[in-house]
Amino acid sequence: MRIRGTGPKTGTAYRRTGTMMVMAAAAAFSPVLIGDAYAFKLFGITIFGKEEDEGEQVPDPVRYTVDLKADSADPDLKKALENSSRLVSDQKRPVSGDLGIVVKARDDRDRLIAALYEKARYGGVVTITIDGRNIDDLPPNPTFDRSAPIPVTVDIVPGPVFRVKEVQFGGDAASRNPADYDLAPGAEAGSLAIIKAGEKIVEQLKSEGRPFAKLTERKVVADHRNDTVDIVLAAEGGPVAPIGDVGVTGEKTVRPGFIQRYSRLNKGEAYSPEALKKAGERLRALGVFSSVTIHEGDALAPDGTLPMTIEVSEGKRRYFGVGAQYSTTDGFGVQGYWGHRNLFGEAETLRIEGSVSRLGETTDVGSLDYSAGILFTKPGAFFPAATLKAGIVAKTQNPDAYNATLVTASLGLSYELTDQDTVSASGEVRWERDDDAFGTNDYLTVALPLQYDRDARDDKLNPTEGYRATVSAKPGYEVFNATPYAAFEGSISGYLPFGAEDGVVLAGKVAAGTLVSSGGIENIPATQRFFAGGGGSVRGYAYQEISPYNDDGDATGGRSYVTGSLEARIKITDTIGIVPFIDVGTVADSTFPGFSDIRAGAGAGIRYATPFGPLRLDFAVPLNKYEDGTDYGIYAGIGQSF
Repeated sequence: MRIRGTGPKTGTAYRRTGTMMVMAAAAAFSPVLIGDAYAFKLFGITIFGKEEDEGEQVPDPVRYTVDLKADSADPDLKKALENSSRLVSDQKRPVSGDLGIVVKARDDRDRLIAALYEKARYGGVVTITIDGRNIDDLPPNPTFDRSAPIPVTVDIVPGPVFRVKEVQFGGDAASRNPADYDLAPGAEAGSLAIIKAGEKIVEQLKSEGRPFAKLTERKVVADHRNDTVDIVLAAEGGPVAPIGDVGVTGEKTVRPGFIQRYSRLNKGEAYSPEALKKAGERLRALGVFSSVTIHEGDALAPDGTLPMTIEVSEGKRRYFGVGAQYSTTDGFGVQGYWGHRNLFGEAETLRIEGSVSRLGETTDVGSLDYSAGILFTKPGAFFPAATLKAGIVAKTQNPDAYNATLVTASLGLSYELTDQDTVSASGEVRWERDDDAFGTNDYLTVALPLQYDRDARDDKLNPTEGYRATVSAKPGYEVFNATPYAAFEGSISGYLPFGAEDGVVLAGKVAAGTLVSSGGIENIPATQRFFAGGGGSVRGYAYQEISPYNDDGDATGGRSYVTGSLEARIKITDTIGIVPFIDVGTVADSTFPGFSDIRAGAGAGIRYATPFGPLRLDFAVPLNKYEDGTDYGIYAGIGQSF
């Protein structure tokens, strides 16, 4: 961005005039062993020990202290300046030699001027002195007294806020409304807003199918007499060109025809930056590739289309892993799995997994929960947007309400209607043996689960805005009791951010379900009746503790339920957050909940941000506990609770 000034400038300093589970993997725990120094880190935080002195790694180390002064700046601006200053952020790290501190100071001055420009402060002055001398007055090879850390002073006079006076759009960007680009007359003329406006214009032109759109002029003239700026933005759209031939490079075992087909970049379709972005995300989500890059041609083909190349790098085909989770109400659990990511050459996945849970909750090995299964996934089955899933899973489940042994075989197909909308249907056969309030019974069910899912969240593991809604129907037939039934469920969760950088996010979720059958509820397997309580619904209660009870005090499960949760996700630092929350829920033995027995739990949690999602630790108590029921619950996992 070119900035030209008019009117008087004062000051002697330089002015810039240019432009998930508690353990996700054992690798998360990283010991650092260097020489005699040692440390143990957890997700980048030193838990114990001492790391090697960083100064020993720097030749001719020179230490310094820094005093950043910006007395006339408001708190937000001063924080932004401090965050931009490498002198401030690196002051515990020595520089190399006396000249090293001068180079760092000059770079810092550029960074601070840029930070002022971002805040529309085009008249700001940054003065930096080292050991009392202005950095512009230092000789080429300065020397400093190293008997103590060298004092560095950064003095910043921010100057006034400059505002937009006039915006001119030229070329293919003509006749646009400045307000659409946050550049309405009178608005703050921050450099970042101007740069983003230019990028948005180019993006809009490219979205019209013009792959060679570019910005031809971006000029900013600052008037220091009136504290205003005039802005000129001009662009050239170039020709409209559809997608041409799409090649594939870098593949080894994955068939190139599958890669092109699954990307959904088809010759003759309209060019779109969004389509290219989604194609890359889609291919990366397969888990087969360690990297995916889509290259656009530098020139149009003779037929007027834009050729493209999908460059991939394949990752390891076989993988394995372990995980764990814990809560005081559900006990401790461990999982393990082995998988193959490219079974037949088209990213088919075979996964064998097993788990044991409720460890520590009981000493009876037979009362633990076990699970073992084989799952097969075929992306791009029949249609590029379709995924075939098949599996067989055997489980034992032993919550307080029942003991169940079951084997489930399923075959289903999901289809992506849009980037946000997915529909799925499957067939399911299940054998189950229950020991519960109705005695010991065997069940054989055949069901057809159907589901619609709309996911408009900005992030699946840590959403800050958007929503997700699901609706499902599961018609079925219990063979041994000749009982037809159908379960209907729905849920919606939403997220509303507040404050700078989404410092507070209000998150809410409501879910409900009803079970319709021609016979008594005892004719439906326990695992398909409704219960609530535990980390996935109403925290503070034991897993599936919320239920109708018979005269003997045994939980029977219900025909309907409603649950709701409300959280305030408050960011304390970039990595640490706290979350006060309240959950409510009711389960009834009628088709529609009567809300005669509403249970609520409340508590607070802590979140620690990691590259694979926030680590979650919640503590909750029941507000109206059952007699002899659970007193509190502690829950840990990866990702937000919903």
